[in-house]
Amino acid sequence: MSSIEPVPAAVGNPVVRPISAADHLAFVRAQRSVSFLQTPAWGRVKTEWRSESLGWFDGPRLVGAGLVLYRPVPRFDRFTLAYLPEGPVIDWSGEFGGWLDPLAARLRSRGAFAIRLGPPVVTDTWSAAQVKEGLADPCVGRLTDLPGRRDPVGARVSSGLEAAGWLPQSPRDGFGVGHPQFKYEVPLAGRTEDELLGGMNQQWRRNIKKAAREGVEVSVGAGAEDLKAFHDLYVHTAGRDGFTPRPLPYFETMFAALGAEDPGRITLHLAHHQGDLVAATVMVRVGAHAVYAYGASATAKREVRGSHACQWAMIRDALAAGCDVYDLRGITPTLDADDPHVGLVRFKSGLGGRAVRYAGEWDLPLRPLVYRAFDLYLRRRGR
Repeated sequence: MSSIEPVPAAVGNPVVRPISAADHLAFVRAQRSVSFLQTPAWGRVKTEWRSESLGWFDGPRLVGAGLVLYRPVPRFDRFTLAYLPEGPVIDWSGEFGGWLDPLAARLRSRGAFAIRLGPPVVTDTWSAAQVKEGLADPCVGRLTDLPGRRDPVGARVSSGLEAAGWLPQSPRDGFGVGHPQFKYEVPLAGRTEDELLGGMNQQWRRNIKKAAREGVEVSVGAGAEDLKAFHDLYVHTAGRDGFTPRPLPYFETMFAALGAEDPGRITLHLAHHQGDLVAATVMVRVGAHAVYAYGASATAKREVRGSHACQWAMIRDALAAGCDVYDLRGITPTLDADDPHVGLVRFKSGLGGRAVRYAGEWDLPLRPLVYRAFDLYLRRRGR
């Protein structure tokens, strides 16, 4: 059994090789926070992909880990795209070529035509006050028009990947086929419930109080019946808001796999008003990182503010669990009042906190001809 430690600040020439799910999970548990997309259980959720846990070794020590998802290419069945969503979990703060080069060599030898990964490093941050000012200024159209705080590590990662031949994949609007580059987060470390409420805008505080006054009750769901109730409301929400819902078996697999890995990993919050389900949310937590993963709300009784009650319940639970951050996931970088996505920015920024830009997703072509054919295939089908 290898010794397992937090990711060190520096390492020599690590060797990449497969690790067991048990060793991978032990490594994840040794970190302060890891994306749930980089847990062994996530490979069991993504049933349409083949998965593998890889480890970086410095001698006998396991010093890095990554969940790799493999997917065949249409009409190129001998080759696969190797995808590490929001990973791998390595030391990104220094020279990372020594980490990624052995990864590329191994994956190419296993038939990968390209690697896609998403370094879990922030490049830019904007405070809630800045977002509010930008929303109010008709001359500001995007977050990137504002003078945010540039993170030197994230900037170095982005420039280093580009110099090494990696190709950026994150679209200008922040949403694509992968995971979002722009997110909204609320820092929790060292804060109290009163301080978190004080950081929200007046409308959010008013809505949380209104939900309580109206008698909205939020409970943690348990069992198949509650999950089915959530899914019914989620399908209703999808029809109203114009997105394609995931099927119930996907959520059944997600709750089973993540819950088996850690009993506190995934929770379902249900907001009821006088017996009616008015809102429901899914939270996933790995270490000190809590994520708002899915949400649903009824069209009727929106005035009782069930969604606000659910959000406040999740924040309180994340705070009680000792989390450092509450992650509301993706936003687009738009601040344009005429953009239909701006409502999501307004909703999330009302919680206080900060908008963040991550390094985004990057591709490294390992077999350029196959990669170009794959890219053409995606363009033809609208990615």
